[in-house]
Amino acid sequence: MNKNRKDEHIRYALEYDSPYNSFDDMELIHCSLPKYDLDEIDLTTQFAGRDWEFPFYINAMTGGSEKGKGINQRLAQVAEACGILFVTGSYSAALNNPTDDSYTVKQDKPNLLLATNIGLDKPYSSGQQAITDLHPLFLQVHVNLMQELLMPEGERSFKTWRAHLKDYAEQSTVPVMLKEVGFGMDLATIETAYDLGIRTVDLSGRGGTSFAYIENRRGGNRDYLNDWGQSTLQALLNAQPMMDKMDILVSGGVRQPLDMVKAFVLGAKAVGLSRTMLELIETHSVDEVITIVNSWKEDLRLIMCALGCQNLRELRQVPYLLYRRLREAQGQLNKEIR
Repeated sequence: MNKNRKDEHIRYALEYDSPYNSFDDMELIHCSLPKYDLDEIDLTTQFAGRDWEFPFYINAMTGGSEKGKGINQRLAQVAEACGILFVTGSYSAALNNPTDDSYTVKQDKPNLLLATNIGLDKPYSSGQQAITDLHPLFLQVHVNLMQELLMPEGERSFKTWRAHLKDYAEQSTVPVMLKEVGFGMDLATIETAYDLGIRTVDLSGRGGTSFAYIENRRGGNRDYLNDWGQSTLQALLNAQPMMDKMDILVSGGVRQPLDMVKAFVLGAKAVGLSRTMLELIETHSVDEVITIVNSWKEDLRLIMCALGCQNLRELRQVPYLLYRRLREAQGQLNKEIR
């Protein structure tokens, strides 16, 4: 794998500014008479077969280069200090280069909550190698069809993906999460994943990093596809029929705790942050990022208190308003959103 490609991904991810973020089209209804004291607010959540103290995590981003190694080391420091999950970028680069140590971030961090990522184009044997090497709490398997199609060196054969996913679901020694990379996972895909044995998905919609934009900046000429895919909250709204069958997570354009709470109101069990964390770690010291991330925990509690909710389960009862694109699209794909 071309290591320079990984560095280009970092560069163009930081450069891109999404023209639309679906979180701005949702408004939560304030509760004037609170039901709970601030110290009663519970942030715990459950997904991928275990309990988590906090409902947000550092999502998969990078690895496979010296720059990626440095970013992973700093992000892992933040994650361990804050007690949140850290998911490394795709382990594929390390499979092609046995000397690649850009993903091995846990040896001096015994309390780090670590997961890793691999592409669904790779067979289960590759995923098992990642599990053996890194001992992750779960394996995130990503689907990135449009990116592959736009990438000159991308995959051109896709028929094996469903068989691979079935193998991951049946054979993995750790829980498996199916993850989009920013194009928004559709309901049919979620239903198929469920039928194949998957119980946790990250819908990862449009609004944050655009891998269509990144591949076009790397030399592609299809800029008209830069905004391909469903937005994050639209994907989450469309996923409502599967909400009680699976652990549904989202990422893509999550900027701060208010965005997180909006996702929780629509049923997300947790949210992942990529671009937001990458920008923070590239522009602030590790200690400063730790302070910011810890402040998000308190911000989540105060927003939940202002909504009259003690936990994520109660957030699902919060009334909300949808505007513009989210309002216009409501009910077009599913007759009943909620």
